[in-house]
Amino acid sequence: MAEGNMAFAGAWGSSAWASSSTTGPSSARIGRARGECAARPDAALCERSRVKGSRCPSSRVLRMGVKEHHELGVNVNVDVLSPEELAVRSRLPAFSSRRLRIYGGSSHPELTARVAKQLGLEKPNAITLKRFADGETYVRIDESVRGCDVFLIQSTCGPSVNDNVMELLLMVDACRRAHAAQVTVVIPYYGMARQDRLVAKREALSSKLIANMLVAAGTERVIVMDIHSPQTCGFFDIPLDHIYGSAPLVRHLREAHGDQLKDMVIVSPDVGGVARARALAKLLDDAPLAIIDKRRTAHNVAEVMNLIGEVDGKTAVIVDDMIDTAGTICEGARMLRRKGARAVYGMATHALFSGPAVERLSEPGLFEQVIVTDTIPIPHSKRFPQLTQVSVAQELSDAIWNAHEDFSSFCGL
Repeated sequence: MAEGNMAFAGAWGSSAWASSSTTGPSSARIGRARGECAARPDAALCERSRVKGSRCPSSRVLRMGVKEHHELGVNVNVDVLSPEELAVRSRLPAFSSRRLRIYGGSSHPELTARVAKQLGLEKPNAITLKRFADGETYVRIDESVRGCDVFLIQSTCGPSVNDNVMELLLMVDACRRAHAAQVTVVIPYYGMARQDRLVAKREALSSKLIANMLVAAGTERVIVMDIHSPQTCGFFDIPLDHIYGSAPLVRHLREAHGDQLKDMVIVSPDVGGVARARALAKLLDDAPLAIIDKRRTAHNVAEVMNLIGEVDGKTAVIVDDMIDTAGTICEGARMLRRKGARAVYGMATHALFSGPAVERLSEPGLFEQVIVTDTIPIPHSKRFPQLTQVSVAQELSDAIWNAHEDFSSFCGL
């Protein structure tokens, strides 16, 4: 971060900021902003650089002229930026920002606003979303998107999954009819992903159907986070970026519970989640791994059978992609307590919290903490004392920026 601060410290010129570095990339190598730099020879070129040793795109530093900053509504009369200001200012798109459009559906406007802020935008772009008296959805883009790179952010979660899916499809259609250059759908929580294979005869394959509908509507790229079934990614015939919500969860564990890392055991709630738990354990200094062997007797009902691994006297962290009715994770926590775990933490990317989930998770003495992300909005009525929510806005904004600028995307766990 020191290099990033150096990039912004110093004097601002009357027309462009004079960089103290003489080894940066040349104008020919950095003028990739859709040909707009060549059309404006009086404008200062932007230069991107990464902080050494960092793989996070949020470490980029963008150097722009004063004129361009003022056009973006940014006050540049500062000499030293705080880490928070630097994190936002360093992500400001230069010339290509006039072609980048961020729109959010009605499922989670707060997350859309956080992503826009991470991208250096004051707020998401304007869109009209409403319901007619009979419940029909109406969508209108409130500004021109002709030739723009459009990103639509919408979690297909409850309380009305079907309405959110239809609203997203209409948003895609509106952008395509308005001649957007490219439409990318960003789905923090991809609903209907659990029906990814035919278990019984004559079942619908909803996961594949939603993929077909998005492509038919005009979607050209999809960004999803921690999808329930990775094979769902193969249902799309267009580029798809699958990113994971483990980064903010790991950051929280290190910052809030760093003193317990040496005694921490990562627990998979079932055999299917072993890969996720193993990858997370590697991020936590190769923490030990345990597996709960579970037999499911019906939908949303789980019976814990056996524990593979040692948790006696340890801090156990149960990791899953989602918490729905919380039956699986709570039964697992009770088993870990019986096996002698000193402390139990629950951790998941998606907090659906359906039915009795809140009552189960808030049971006294069961969890020290339940850590989830903000891919799904959590109403006040579903919050409880042990709940901690961390944001995935940085990870989503990184994925959007990489797609917009054609950068390589690091999408590992």
